[in-house]
Amino acid sequence: MIGSLRGRIAVKSPPQLLLDVSGVGYELEAPMSTFYGLPAVGEEVRLLTHLVIREDAHILYGFVTQAERQLFRNLLKVSGVGPKIALGILSGTTVEGFASCVTTNDVSALTRIPGVGRKTAERLVIEMRDRLVDAEAVAINAPETSTAGVEGETFSALVALGYKPAEATRLIKAAAAGEGGLNTTEELIRRALQGALR
Repeated sequence: MIGSLRGRIAVKSPPQLLLDVSGVGYELEAPMSTFYGLPAVGEEVRLLTHLVIREDAHILYGFVTQAERQLFRNLLKVSGVGPKIALGILSGTTVEGFASCVTTNDVSALTRIPGVGRKTAERLVIEMRDRLVDAEAVAINAPETSTAGVEGETFSALVALGYKPAEATRLIKAAAAGEGGLNTTEELIRRALQGALR
């Protein structure tokens, strides 16, 4: 799985994007929320990615923020929502705007997004409630180095192992505060897991 790409923007043609990474051109699709945050053509950028594999194509999606990618991934888990609709939702509203629609049961606002009918909007409101709580917790509790560094890698590993974001953060803080230096992700994960067993 390709998790992120760093390169120069060769072409911007919403929703398509061509990123030149050391001479290799990666074609990506990105929501308008990402396009608004991109630098000019020729400038360097780092994008988080999500790869969708279909029978007839491998499509790479790019996002400026972790919150956008997380919402995209959560949307794909909703019955009847594919990458095209998920991209449309992220193009039609912000992560915060979508969360507001879900928490206030604002189905009519969601139906104003192209491609989202009333039934889909109702499913989104019902199925996304719990997932939004988890996504918001990740955003709030993730260490500042959540995209790089020992603590960020450890946080991602603990969440992947099934720990709630708040619990993962607590375990990391406790492990980092222990005696001795922490130079590697493996060491911090080991200490955090030991702390969880106490």
